[in-house]
Amino acid sequence: MSACPPYAPFFGFAGVASSMIFSTVGAAYGTSKAGIGIAGLGYFKPELLMKALIPVVMSGIIAVYGLVVSVLIAGGLDPSQDYPLYSGFVHLGAGLACGCTGLAAGYAVGIVGDSCVRAYVRESKVFVVMVLILIFAEVLGLYGLIVALIMNTRATGVGCS
Repeated sequence: MSACPPYAPFFGFAGVASSMIFSTVGAAYGTSKAGIGIAGLGYFKPELLMKALIPVVMSGIIAVYGLVVSVLIAGGLDPSQDYPLYSGFVHLGAGLACGCTGLAAGYAVGIVGDSCVRAYVRESKVFVVMVLILIFAEVLGLYGLIVALIMNTRATGVGCS
């Protein structure tokens, strides 16, 4: 069996797609779920709208994590060079690590953002607690980004022999 079969880049491109698709689905869910709560808040207390946008901004950051990993993995795919199967599997794992944690983080940010924004209408002391919980939800995606970056560095410099 060859270390660089012709189908090896498929796994690298699957990592690119996994990172981008799953993280943006998580970000979209988080944005939409938190946006529903923000719309309700805007009806009752429009002066609080700008502070209530934090969950939407944090959801957007999750999509950026997936974009960064996708661009880095795609940068390692060069059609003029041999691409080892090992690198394909590592890139697939990196894409899945970032994408799945982005999906989970987006889901968490959306649920927490919606609930906390609704509570913020009634009690302003909830704001600090909301930000702290959102940070802990967001960091799930950051963990996936870090793992994906470490995995991506392991895929470089591997040759076919």
